[in-house]
Amino acid sequence: MSVASSALALALAAASPGTRDVKAPPAAGSVAAAPGTAPKVATPGAPEDDDTEDDAAGKKDSEELEAMRALEEVTLDPSAKPRAQTLQSVQRLGLGNPLRSRMEDTLEDGDSTEDAVAAEIPRITDILGFDVAGVAHEYDIPVEMQPLVAQYIEFFQGPGRKWFRKWMGRSTRFIPMMQPILAQYGVPRDLVYLSMIESGFSTQALSWAKASGPWQFIPATGKSYGLHQDFWVDERRDPVKATHAAARFLKRLERDLGGWYLAWAGYNAGGERVRKVVAKKETQDFWQLSDGKGFAKETKHYVPKLIACALVAKHPRAFGFSDSEFEFEAPSAWDEVKLVDPTDLEVIARAAGVDVALVKELNPELRRWCTPPTTDDKPYVLRLPQGGGARFAENFPKISPRERLSFRVHHIRRGETLSAIARQYRSAPEAILAINRLKNPRTLKVNSDLVIPVAPGHGGETSGSGALTAVLEHQAVKARKGGYLAAKPEDEVPAGTPRGPLVSGPIARDTVEGKPHLTYGVASGDTLWSLSQRFDCSLGSLQSWNHLSHKRKGLQIGTRLSIFPGPHPASVEERAGTLVATKSAEPASAVPVVVSEPTPRTHLLAAGETLWGVAQRYGVSVEDLKKWNSIRKDRAIRAGQALTLVSP
Repeated sequence: MSVASSALALALAAASPGTRDVKAPPAAGSVAAAPGTAPKVATPGAPEDDDTEDDAAGKKDSEELEAMRALEEVTLDPSAKPRAQTLQSVQRLGLGNPLRSRMEDTLEDGDSTEDAVAAEIPRITDILGFDVAGVAHEYDIPVEMQPLVAQYIEFFQGPGRKWFRKWMGRSTRFIPMMQPILAQYGVPRDLVYLSMIESGFSTQALSWAKASGPWQFIPATGKSYGLHQDFWVDERRDPVKATHAAARFLKRLERDLGGWYLAWAGYNAGGERVRKVVAKKETQDFWQLSDGKGFAKETKHYVPKLIACALVAKHPRAFGFSDSEFEFEAPSAWDEVKLVDPTDLEVIARAAGVDVALVKELNPELRRWCTPPTTDDKPYVLRLPQGGGARFAENFPKISPRERLSFRVHHIRRGETLSAIARQYRSAPEAILAINRLKNPRTLKVNSDLVIPVAPGHGGETSGSGALTAVLEHQAVKARKGGYLAAKPEDEVPAGTPRGPLVSGPIARDTVEGKPHLTYGVASGDTLWSLSQRFDCSLGSLQSWNHLSHKRKGLQIGTRLSIFPGPHPASVEERAGTLVATKSAEPASAVPVVVSEPTPRTHLLAAGETLWGVAQRYGVSVEDLKKWNSIRKDRAIRAGQALTLVSP
């Protein structure tokens, strides 16, 4: 067993279900940073693109890229101790995953290359000694042999062989599409191999830093180069649009940094980082710049990895691959149709006489199961398999409007529930959840927007009743199969329902360091300015006492504020007459003691309120509310009903 396979064996042995989940580091080729900026780091829990969810194929591509990079790290640096990120990448594959077995087998077996078949150039056995000058004229990017280039070629031949085969299979589909676009911008056509090492020509691959698509643009860089990203589409995934953006990006990097090797390094690490290293080391020679400190390891490996990929991809037989190893995909060919109204992809596929999977494959930028809403002067251009355009134009007008979908945008108001909104538009709650990517029906937020799928002529601004149209029922069934389940009406939580006990107005007062101190619960209509006037203090002091940003415009009802009233607070005695007795002064370092008012004995139900919401607001249980008010069923409550809140 080699040193590298021993290292991986240790990694596999150390991995266990209890291994701590650690964010993977930026792997070579994972981030495309805008010129002059460092690669962005994904913030855990940040709503990037609200909610992008990869489909099964995209998730598999992402996991395979991550697994290959973990294996790449162990193989190219066998003396290094396996890192936590490598352990995580191996563990994520699972014990029964064939890729995990492949990671073990390829390292243990060593070079698994096969004999060359009808090689264009003689089989290369001494990779480091191979004279690249003999094939350099076939490339319009600079290629040369360096130790790391040789190591990456050996990696593609051995441990990374499985992935390289898949990339080569996809290359016949994407290279003919991408190279003419690159040539259009006057950049080398062989830059397609940068996309190959970035994503393996996967449109759905998503990196740890939220870099997406075949060229792995992060959101900010994609937007700066014209790739639109919103609720409906993510153009970073479109191989045509993303290649246009990548060509402009790389052309600018080469112009600003003075060479293609530096441009590639800038694509990985950011142009500003490259400029700093060049200035510090006073050379533009990439190989000198990558010697010692300056570039991160993944940037040092990025250029040799791209060169190795280009050499092997153009001469696979010479490097030990046979044609029988590759499952080459056919070049893409399509028709284009223009759509204005949002339309279900399954309806489109049926009209065009094609498989809906092919429609999704040709339009990877779509994030929903329908086309986005547009305008007559700027319709959405959808790709259909070649020949499908004419059939669509002929058949689509014949499809009944009841079999199509349209959409409304609903602004959520306080007290609304998902089922009530669905009834209003004669839509299906599950379909609403699915298109908005809401797994939890209790997550409706006041003042946010919901996209509502409706059947044309059957969804509107007034509530109605009646059975769902066939297309909506179909979408509801599909959504339920995808895990989007609506709650029972009696279990719903109206939008804006407080998550815990809510008390407004003056709550308690005490003294801190000899100064009168007030704890105040924000009530409806309160603003920082009105409170500063009421309690005779400055706006800046209110912000400082409560660590509030000067940019903050509003206050959330129920928020507790710490206030030191001035000598003449307006109506403070009148409006704070229910405050509890003043507490004695505490030492300066002590936290003020706050004693809350007793919970009121009754609550008047507002429209849309539920027992669960009332219980959360006052910190009591639903069962107690039912017992105190002799309620047997939740549906028995009604707006205007007075609920007893404490045991009589």
